[in-house]
This record gives sequence, C-alpha cells and structure tokens, in this order.
Amino acid sequence: MRHTKALHLLEAGVNLIYIRDFLGHVNVTTTEVYLRANTEMKRKALESVYIDVVSQDIPLWNEDTNLLTWLQDFCK
Repeated sequence: MRHTKALHLLEAGVNLIYIRDFLGHVNVTTTEVYLRANTEMKRKALESVYIDVVSQDIPLWNEDTNLLTWLQDFCK
C-alpha cells in the first residue's frame, strides 16, 4: 500500500521531498527507489523535454564546396 500510494503521489506531480516526509523516510535517497519503479513516467518526462535534434532541412553535402575541399585535403 505504501509503494502504491508513493507512486500515485509521484505520478500526480508531488515533490519527492513531500513524499519522503509522508512515508517517514529519513533520507530522500530511500524515497528515490520509487523513481526507478515507474518507467512509463520516465518515458513521458523524456518525451516532453526532447528537442528535435535533426532538422528537416538537411543541406546537400555535395553542394558544400568547403566540405568537399576539406575532404579532398583530408584524403591526401
């Protein structure tokens, strides 16, 4: 019951410090065990902060004269 309640509080966005106090843990590292238990919550958190690294406007490498010159010099 404690574990389920802690996960529900965590999913509701309650700060881990408050959950620690609610459970009566002395150290917050004991409470962090509950963070490892909910992978779905981790997935959602990562998806919410993910920045689109690859833009849709990828330049054509064969039109980049600086790159082509560098590659030619590199191969010598």
